[in-house]
Amino acid sequence: MKTKLLIVAGAVALLGLSTMAMAQRDPAYAAAREAKQVGEQPDGYLGVVSGGASVQALVRDINIKRKAAYTASAQASGATVEQFAFTSGCNLVAKVGQGEMYKTPSGQWKENTGTPELDPRCK
Repeated sequence: MKTKLLIVAGAVALLGLSTMAMAQRDPAYAAAREAKQVGEQPDGYLGVVSGGASVQALVRDINIKRKAAYTASAQASGATVEQFAFTSGCNLVAKVGQGEMYKTPSGQWKENTGTPELDPRCK
């Protein structure tokens, strides 16, 4: 069990780096984050805070890529896709930058002004 958790944690760390790298390569993603149009969600997927069809398409594309990464990592670690996505969500929300948006465990969008609220199951 401990080995599975370490594998999952390692893969989540890599995913977090991939997400950050994506933000640097994709100006639309970086702009949407800066404009507070998108934010991290506890389920491991990016969400639309505000914005039109182009923001929704951007989020849909990123989430398709995330689900593919979660699926591959879950299969490698013996976890379900949902478990892996949730663990990733915990880590992604915890790393939301100052001034960026995230969804609280109660489902409200909030700007990070310090330490983001995490789902109690993220421990």
